[in-house]
Amino acid sequence: MGNQPFIKSLSRAVPISQENIDTDQIIPARFLKATNREGFGKNLFCDWRYHEDGTEKPDFVLNQKKYSGEILIAGNNFGCGSSREHAAWALYDYGFRVVFSSYFADIFKSNALNNSILPIQVSADLLSFIFQKVEENPALVFEVDLEKEIWGIPSLGIEKKFEISSYKRTCILHGYDDLDYVLSHQKEILEFENRRFSEKKYTRNTR
Repeated sequence: MGNQPFIKSLSRAVPISQENIDTDQIIPARFLKATNREGFGKNLFCDWRYHEDGTEKPDFVLNQKKYSGEILIAGNNFGCGSSREHAAWALYDYGFRVVFSSYFADIFKSNALNNSILPIQVSADLLSFIFQKVEENPALVFEVDLEKEIWGIPSLGIEKKFEISSYKRTCILHGYDDLDYVLSHQKEILEFENRRFSEKKYTRNTR
């Protein structure tokens, strides 16, 4: 499963307000045997989402039909704990492309960006406001525009900038992983190498 390009989203959001959600809660360790990214979404937040017999826990947000969308609103310090990339795989496979929080664990943030998930960090006060508004109106629509590096809630007149490295922005816009990015510049690389070869050959012949 490759990454799909992400440019812009108009989507509702799923709120999980717990703080310090670690990667073992995102995807429990017993599901880490697979090396293929496909299929992890069904086990996202598994221990919160299902009873031991596999039936859904009706109180958990992913099992509530009123909440949906490709945007996750998460509590502070999201993705802490072990460095497993499978946490990003599970979020992506489930369908999340954007995660809002007031703080992301560094390794999780890196894994998210590498898997075309956009982590957007906001202040604690703004995060609290977002939770309140989503809980009041689960149909609230967010706009996230990666090209312009802005996010907003159009119905509330909110528009904010967010920061992302130009390299990761390019990768997510095109659905590239690191190798794809290098290959996208193959023509320029070959032209550079041919130019260097010609210059070296000319230098040797003129000595």
